[in-house]
Amino acid sequence: MNRAAGLGVSLYPWDVAGDPHAPDRIAGLGVDRVTLAAAYHTVRALSPRHPERKVVTASHSAVYYRPDPAHWNGSPLSPVEAAWAPGAFTEAAPRLRAAGLKVYAWTILTHNQRLGTLHPEHAVVNAFGDPYPWALCVNSPAVRDYCTRLAAEVAAQPDIDGVELESCGWYGYDHLHAHDKTGGVAFDQSTKFLLNLCFCTHCEAWYAAHGLDRLREQVREALEPVFRGDAAAAALDPQTTDAVGILRVHAAAGFQAEMVEAVRRVRPDLPVLLHTSPDPLAVGANPGSVPDASFGAVLQCGGARSQDALTQLRTYAAAMTQAVAKAGRAAGPAQPLAATVNIVGGMGADRAGLDAWVTELRAAGADELRLYHAGLASAADLAAVQALAG
Repeated sequence: MNRAAGLGVSLYPWDVAGDPHAPDRIAGLGVDRVTLAAAYHTVRALSPRHPERKVVTASHSAVYYRPDPAHWNGSPLSPVEAAWAPGAFTEAAPRLRAAGLKVYAWTILTHNQRLGTLHPEHAVVNAFGDPYPWALCVNSPAVRDYCTRLAAEVAAQPDIDGVELESCGWYGYDHLHAHDKTGGVAFDQSTKFLLNLCFCTHCEAWYAAHGLDRLREQVREALEPVFRGDAAAAALDPQTTDAVGILRVHAAAGFQAEMVEAVRRVRPDLPVLLHTSPDPLAVGANPGSVPDASFGAVLQCGGARSQDALTQLRTYAAAMTQAVAKAGRAAGPAQPLAATVNIVGGMGADRAGLDAWVTELRAAGADELRLYHAGLASAADLAAVQALAG
């Protein structure tokens, strides 16, 4: 079968493990690659075509291969293998490759409810002292150690053709937590920026070292009127805001460089892509990054046409071109820019407009496409993918 170059789908490993027909079914869509979860966060997910299981409940963050205990010797933080789908990645990856598909290992880093709960000293803490156990702090040496070891261990897995790193940077307040009850007060972006700031012991020392020893007090003073209902938004003075923003961008860039280098030390031949945002201050699953020639990027472009998504894609593509030109020969092999498109109608995808939307994204600078998510998709969703690839 002719395959659409650079066209891939997302999958959970349990969508494939235990299903003898899954690899051929995915290959039959006409795509040429799969983004397959190797380390993933808590989730409840449908697997509608699996012959045995239909609803998978991943009760905590886990890995889907067998971690090597020796690799984690001396580390204060370490992963656990998923008891609900043991070895699923290890089974799924070679079977997908045998069907002619490339496999990119999808790896979640700082979003880890299990480790943030067990080790709150390494989680993000807001200005009021409230921990965010789903969010590990990139300023914690233990977190950086954990994430670099995880990235390296995933890169060492057999039967992979690339690594995609999600939550590779700052994570913060926004999070679809179990039964979220946080919508009582609507926060604007400036308020959320302050809610995302971390005040763990590592960050407190970091601020003090950069002359921001009163930052926690300033943030609390700015946020209190919003919680009382006396103000619609909260913000620091512009000079302090700029100083904090520069620090956070610098910290994220250093963290991201460490993760990419961890993969490169193990597999210098692999493409490494960050799930990211063109906004360098963005937090969450797709935290901001400064485009760099050493890594590729995956941008979230929604399930229907969006002028904002096109603008962001063009902006990041232009910045990547500049980064590669600046790096010159030291840049090494070109790293791709991918766009993730939601294909699930039940999650808001516009199936009828999918072909036109993908064409626009390619024209805006996307080298590759990631269609989210073939494991969750209905039969009609998959038919739209097949038509797109054909």
